[in-house]
Amino acid sequence: MGYSQLGFLLVCCSVLVFASGSSRSLPVLPFDEGFSQLFGDDNLMVLRDGKSVHISLDERTGSGFVSQDLYLHGFFSASIKLPADYTAGVVVAFYMSNGDIFEKNHDELDFEFLGNIRGKDWRFQTNVYGNGSTSKGREERYGLWFDPSEDYHQYSILWTENQIIFYVDNVPIREIKRTETMGGDFPSKPMSLYVTIWDGSDWATNGGRYRVNYKYSPYVAEFSDLVLHGCAVDPIEQSSKCDNAPSHETIPTGITSMQRTKMESFRKKHMTYSYCYDRIRYKAPLPECVIDPKEADRLRVFDPVTFGGGRRRHGKQHHRSRSSRGKATSI
Repeated sequence: MGYSQLGFLLVCCSVLVFASGSSRSLPVLPFDEGFSQLFGDDNLMVLRDGKSVHISLDERTGSGFVSQDLYLHGFFSASIKLPADYTAGVVVAFYMSNGDIFEKNHDELDFEFLGNIRGKDWRFQTNVYGNGSTSKGREERYGLWFDPSEDYHQYSILWTENQIIFYVDNVPIREIKRTETMGGDFPSKPMSLYVTIWDGSDWATNGGRYRVNYKYSPYVAEFSDLVLHGCAVDPIEQSSKCDNAPSHETIPTGITSMQRTKMESFRKKHMTYSYCYDRIRYKAPLPECVIDPKEADRLRVFDPVTFGGGRRRHGKQHHRSRSSRGKATSI
């Protein structure tokens, strides 16, 4: 499915399936109708059902794919099963970006899975860039309460004109509300959906202490239940007649009171880093930050240097994100 002659298209597939780890039926696109291979040659394999895809990393290359259309707002989701065993340095990313079009002022919404050492919990991070604000990293980092290599779990991004929500298995884990003070740092230009696997040895696992060991390769990440539900936009005119919010009865439009309780519980138990409390990177929190004293106290116990404003004795910790082609770029 490419761009229509009218320059816009509301993506809504008539085929409904049950998404793993979700209580909702979601519209799912066959891979060939919604996506194209980005890189990796035969390290990308579409399964016989036409809706599931495996991407792998070996000594030769990583791999990845991208949506055929750009979208202005919507709900984007995938069921993902991460590589097993020793995966230090292996980065699997599920994200939205327009870096190929707006090189100097791109927007981005990220899920990044940062590999693990055998026997340790997986970690992942979310990140938000708006209008090329890469000097203002908005990372949050978390542990997972399950082994993501044992089964599929659903990871989703809701992006509207005034709100961004990240979900894991239907549980919201992070909410970003558009504020006047945030200005252009709130992502507002059409983006494509990207999926990549690549070597992030220099930074991903314990700041680069543990690197990819290719004797365990190929590292295979499995994707199914791919959802592109939003407003496809003409890449030249960047116009669409779709509503700002996605339209489908099973698509969330915000956070319910029960979900907010679950989100607060998740953040209390599993969040290990938030840019809003990083006293080393920012003398004052960025304008959209809402400071929770209890959250601040918990993170300060976890890392009193970063979250307490003291001196770091062993050098500054660097947080990084990858470009749209799967290469790490320093913030």
